[in-house]
Amino acid sequence: MEESLQMAKRIKKRYPPVHEMTPSEQVGLVREVFATIPRRYDFLNRVFSLRRDVAWRRFAVRKMRFFNTSRFLDVATGTADLAVETVRRHPPVRVAALDFVLEMMAVGRQKIRRKHMADRIRLIQGDALSLPFDDNVFDVAAIAFGIRNIPDRRRALEEMKRVVVLGGQVMALEMNFPRHPLFRRFYDLYLNRVLPRMARLFSRNPAAYRYLGDSIKEFPSPDQFARLMAEAGLTGIEKYSLTLGITYLYIGVKPETKS
Repeated sequence: MEESLQMAKRIKKRYPPVHEMTPSEQVGLVREVFATIPRRYDFLNRVFSLRRDVAWRRFAVRKMRFFNTSRFLDVATGTADLAVETVRRHPPVRVAALDFVLEMMAVGRQKIRRKHMADRIRLIQGDALSLPFDDNVFDVAAIAFGIRNIPDRRRALEEMKRVVVLGGQVMALEMNFPRHPLFRRFYDLYLNRVLPRMARLFSRNPAAYRYLGDSIKEFPSPDQFARLMAEAGLTGIEKYSLTLGITYLYIGVKPETKS
């Protein structure tokens, strides 16, 4: 009954296109968007991706290498799905999971307790552009479906590089707007028409999903983002196309010697 009442109190709002926002406006919008959708966030992710988001995270976790500290940093953890999957596959690893939206982290905290992982995953409220960790702490730092919501992506990547050990991995798992003309038209229709209409059925802030679709369209191409990782000082950059290029996994390595 309570949930039905909450659904009835929909947030009637329209968000401006991503390309029209200043960096500070986007940060404020992202905080608002994710503060209004945490309860249904996991459910809608599964529905909208046909559960491919689970497979994408598992693929990323399989690519992680823990060789020094057995510590993992999950940036923009949200509801902690990546942190949970990492602990599930790599039992010795300890995780710091950071986000700046408390409402999302509250859902993640419940999930972690339910899975009896509270002794291995530590949730921290913080800023991806100023990570509250010393240099050379983690074997791997990763961000899943969050880098597109950070205006200063290079700085975020540089911070992730700073906190991993020499030879450690910096990973980004992110949605991509396909370049193939036929698939592009289909995906554009899905993001701009189908997804917002479906969101109206389940979310009290359906406009949030219009923003999320727009943020995917505005994200750099795989080649452009790989160059940004190189500009951030990462080497050995790899790109993995997942599910017909809907999502990409990017992996860079912190150089063994200072650059």
